[in-house]
Amino acid sequence: MAEAQALVLAGADERDLTRLAEYQAIGGYGALAKARGLERQAVIDEISTATLRGRGGAGFPMGRKLSLVQPPEAAGKPTYVVANADESEPGSFKDRELMRRVPHRFIEGCLIAAHAIGARHVFIYIRGEYAAEYEVLKRAADEVREADLLEGVTLVLHRGAGAYICGEESALLESLEGERGQPRPRPPFPPISGLRLADAHQQRPDADDRPDHPRAWRRLVRLARA
Repeated sequence: MAEAQALVLAGADERDLTRLAEYQAIGGYGALAKARGLERQAVIDEISTATLRGRGGAGFPMGRKLSLVQPPEAAGKPTYVVANADESEPGSFKDRELMRRVPHRFIEGCLIAAHAIGARHVFIYIRGEYAAEYEVLKRAADEVREADLLEGVTLVLHRGAGAYICGEESALLESLEGERGQPRPRPPFPPISGLRLADAHQQRPDADDRPDHPRAWRRLVRLARA
C-alpha cells in the first residue's frame, strides 16, 4: 500500500510552522505571490482545475464557490471572504489542527481567495472555545501584518460565543453582523447575498421592507408575536 502523503499539514512535523520565518522557509506565501500575479478569473480557473474541495461533509468544489460570487464591479458593493472556523460539530477537530499547526497556510488560503473575488476584507469566525488556537492564529495574523503581506486587505479574527447553530454558514453570517445567530431563508444563497447586507441597504434604503429580502421574515415574525 502506498504511503499517505501529507498535504495540508506538510512540513508541520519537521518545523514549527506557526512561525512566519519557518513557513516561508518551505515556500510559504509563494502561492499567494503567484496568485496575485494572475488575473482573478485565472486564479479561479486554476483552483477549479485542481479540483480543490471543502473539508466539510458536502465536499463542495472551491472553484465553484468562488465563481458564484459576483465581482465587486458587477455587484455594485464590496465582496468579503468569511472563513468558517467555528467547527461546532461534536468530535470534529480537523480545522482545529490546521489553526494550531499551520495557521499561516490557513491565512494564505484566505488571502488567495480574497484576491480571486476582489475582496479587501477577510473575516475568520473561530469557535469561542478554541482559546489556544485563537492565540496561535492571532500571532500568525500579527506576523503577516508586520511583514506587509496583506497588501491592503483587512484581516479580522472574530470569536464565536459557543452557539452550535453558528456552524451553519448563514447563521454564522448573521452572528458576525451582530444579529442573532439564526439560519437565513434561501434563496438567496450566501455566495449571492453574503456578509453585510447593510451594504445593499445604502443603495436601497427600503430593502428591509421588500418581501424577498433575506431579513424580511424577521419583521413578519415580530408582527405575529405582537
